Amino acid sequence: MGKPHVIYCDYQATTPLAPEAREAMLPWLDGPGGTGFGNPHSAHRMGRMAAAAVEVAREHVAALFPAGGKVIFTGSATEAINLAMRGVEPGGMIAASAIEHAAVLDTAGALGAFHAIDVDAAGIAGLDGDLPEDVSLIAVMQVNNEIGTIQPVADWHERAQARGALLLCDAVQAAGKIEIADADMIAVSAHKLHGPKGIGALWVRDGIELEALITGGGQEQGLRSGTLSPALCAGFGAAAKLALDRQVQDAAHVQALWNRALELFDGWTLNGSAEQRWHGNLNIRRDGLDVARLMSDCRNVMFSAGSACASGSGRPSHVLRALGLSDAQAKSSIRLGFGRYTTIEQFEEAAEAIISAANSQG
Repeated sequence: MGKPHVIYCDYQATTPLAPEAREAMLPWLDGPGGTGFGNPHSAHRMGRMAAAAVEVAREHVAALFPAGGKVIFTGSATEAINLAMRGVEPGGMIAASAIEHAAVLDTAGALGAFHAIDVDAAGIAGLDGDLPEDVSLIAVMQVNNEIGTIQPVADWHERAQARGALLLCDAVQAAGKIEIADADMIAVSAHKLHGPKGIGALWVRDGIELEALITGGGQEQGLRSGTLSPALCAGFGAAAKLALDRQVQDAAHVQALWNRALELFDGWTLNGSAEQRWHGNLNIRRDGLDVARLMSDCRNVMFSAGSACASGSGRPSHVLRALGLSDAQAKSSIRLGFGRYTTIEQFEEAAEAIISAANSQG
């Protein structure tokens, strides 16, 4: 029996592993008799070889970020965000845009009361709203994972500096696709740019001190104890390098897909800004659409009813609600994500299946 025919349109949830990233990982997955399975924290030759591979990967990942600063490898972007928010011990109020990922909002809530920064109907966090007098940490993501809107992060960094606060940027959906904006701390994830799952990174501006989130061995510059995986680091590094090398080419391909998508889904309503947006994210709605039924009728098309992190909760998307959508409108929305390995033909086939199934609902 062959593999089932599926079309993947959920690039915001995760991206296919780049062949180049897989190849970079293989030497560090050696079994008995090999030399690539060494612990990168060991002092012998195999350990030094593994440590060298980690540092090469760190350099490739560092190239994603503004100049200077340091890269700390983590197990995910969620861990990176936690390290940033808990590690700075803000002492004052945290302010975060209302459409941040749950990793930011839940962590802010766990640390105490926080201030939500409103967004407009296009999904943009305005700079003219009030901030708490004692704000010490501001969190604004660069590209939203549900609606793809691009925030004015550089302007938010200026505002944070003027208030004596630090700016944390979740750049998970931006890394490798567009230039990452300036901030004080930036979180990214390998598997959102065609790298492996299970590894992320936090970039920290020079001069910012963090308290360790995970203690026990002092690895990763004393901030994240535990043995690093050279294979995951190598895969992340290769994916980051490839993303930068292909950035212009990938963006042109995504734009072509976006243009075709707007033609195919003519008559559907776009959620979020069409202009200030990463065009690999198509979040659309159709009044009265039963999304659960739609997904059941389109089993071979992989798309989302919201962010993968919140699927199954039954709750309307907090991002769509923040735009001013009603519960009914939010629940009649779908998200299609596409990128480097999506062909026009595949997307046309996926769109045909979705539109046909939607039309059958009446």
